[in-house]
Amino acid sequence: MRDSWFSASHGIMLLLLLGFAIAHSGLAALRGWGESKIGARLYRVFFALVSIPSATVLIIYFFNHHYDGLILWQVQGIPSIKAVVWSLSAISFFFLYPATFNLLEIAAIQKPEIHLYETGIIRITRHPQMVGQVIWCIAHTLWIGSTFTLLTSLGLIAHHVFAVWHGDRRWYQRYGDEFLKVKERTSVIPFRAILEGRQTLQWQEFLCPAYLGVTAFIALLWWGHPWLIAVTARVPW
Repeated sequence: MRDSWFSASHGIMLLLLLGFAIAHSGLAALRGWGESKIGARLYRVFFALVSIPSATVLIIYFFNHHYDGLILWQVQGIPSIKAVVWSLSAISFFFLYPATFNLLEIAAIQKPEIHLYETGIIRITRHPQMVGQVIWCIAHTLWIGSTFTLLTSLGLIAHHVFAVWHGDRRWYQRYGDEFLKVKERTSVIPFRAILEGRQTLQWQEFLCPAYLGVTAFIALLWWGHPWLIAVTARVPW
């Protein structure tokens, strides 16, 4: 029922978000123990086999129910609002995806490591995935305006805010005082460390294949977005 508050899809999405958060953050927390048992590469594969299907289910369910519940506002008819939403979405991907640069480690071709660095996007914010997720949620909630999308966005943001604490904790466990020094020179809030003089932005660091790949991905997503919506609509969820 699209005209009623808190339809069944709202509760299902909450459960899906909770399940994903437990699986993703839980496996991240168990990384040290898991790698000691089965090795870093195999644990990365196991992590991917759990996380990727969970995320895929979330994405499909969101696409198929994003207008469920009440429509709290309607701004799609406002001139230029679509450009604003697409611009925010594009910016969000530059924060979301260059957070991990070594694709060979992601694919477990090289031994996965917990890296501590402060270059590129990390100079802007120590937790780019959280910032990117917040921007993405703001853009999509603004465009759609439904209670289902608002609930989904709040759930995603809550998980990523938790991941800020969780990530800092794992970095400290791994690097100790070395991480504390990096923490002093970086910030969670975008550009804060730069504005306070604790960090300096180096634009040349953004001239790398990772950002070129993200740009290509954004262009592909823009082109294929209608097709993606049509394909996911075929899933009977």
